[in-house]
Amino acid sequence: QVQLVESGGGLVQPGGSLRLSCAASGSIFSTYAMGWYRQAPGKERELVAGITSGGSTNYVDSVKGRFTISRDNAKNTVSLQMNSLKPEDTAVYYCTAGTSYGSTYVFDFWGQGTQVTVSS
Repeated sequence: QVQLVESGGGLVQPGGSLRLSCAASGSIFSTYAMGWYRQAPGKERELVAGITSGGSTNYVDSVKGRFTISRDNAKNTVSLQMNSLKPEDTAVYYCTAGTSYGSTYVFDFWGQGTQVTVSS
């Protein structure tokens, strides 16, 4: 079992930056693949970024070059640095933990979500 708690969401103007963090507890963090999903109103949930236990990363095309996922196994945390934010990035962002098979992820554990709103 893994418990996940997100923080760092909020309101930011277009072009601004936010850093989301996720603290994990309850199991061997370093063995899990981690990811960030988001869900906007009326839209399906999508995987924004994933990072394997070995540190390989994957991003959805719409955030490549703007978002960076990273993990700190010593602190049991995973972060999502979001730069050059756009209104279309507005969503609830969820931290997830699971397993990776190459660039495919299967996530079993979810945080409660944190709201990110990009608006002027």
